[in-house]
Formats: sequence, C-alpha cells, structure tokens
Amino acid sequence: MIGVDTNILVYAHRSDSAFHQPAKELIEILRSGAGSWAIPWPCIHEFVSTVTHPKLFKIPTPLEASFASIDAWLAGGNLHLIGESEGYFEKLRMISEAAKLKGPRIHDARIAALCLHHGVTELWTADRDFAAFPQVKIRNPLIRK
Repeated sequence: MIGVDTNILVYAHRSDSAFHQPAKELIEILRSGAGSWAIPWPCIHEFVSTVTHPKLFKIPTPLEASFASIDAWLAGGNLHLIGESEGYFEKLRMISEAAKLKGPRIHDARIAALCLHHGVTELWTADRDFAAFPQVKIRNPLIRK
C-alpha cells in the first residue's frame, strides 16, 4: 500500500504549484486504481492547515474547497485514512530513538510510525527528512529516475 505525505497532496491540490500537474496525475492514478492507498491523519490535518493558510498563499484555498479535495480522494473508495491504534506507540518510540529525534522532527516520526503500523510499503514524499527513518521505504514520485 502506498502512503502519501502532505507535500504531494498540497502540490496536487494547488494549481499554482510548480509540481501541480504531475502530483495531480499521481493522486488520480492512486484514486482510480484497484489497489489501496493511505494518508496518515496528521497529513490530512497538515494539508488543510497549509492550503488554507493566508501567509503561505496570496489566495489561500477556501476551507470548504480543501475538504472537497479530501472528499474527492475518498470517493475513489480505496483510500484509507490511517491513525494511531494499539501497537503504534512502540513503533513511534523505536524509530524516534533510532534517529535520536527531538523537537518538531517528532511530527515526521509520527507519520513514519503510522505508515509502519498500518503496513504502508512505500511513502511518497518530497521531504528528504524522512531519510532519517530507514524502516520506511521512501520515494519522491515527482523525480524521474
């Protein structure tokens, strides 16, 4: 199962992003595909917070439109929103201690731990900070190899 990080979601949503078209196509492939895909709940929160932020965008996304994007992703029927449940905390502790994290880096550890906890086989992100978690396979799908 593919997991998707906030930045890919923002690029797919915001037409003013330099990566909008390829990110939008990637999300559409996942949404219309036969396989399951996942978004960690913290990424949903961060997506809404980011696209509606008036200091980040000259014309921020209206709140209703941000939720409409999430509704459209869910309408494919194969998206799982993944969150904490029994067994998650041990994964968070393991990867945080292994990476010797502190401060705001715990947010990335939370996303990585959720992916591990829910069997995500690959996390799509443009954030290189996830390299701190070798337990999770990371790929930037916007870069062609």
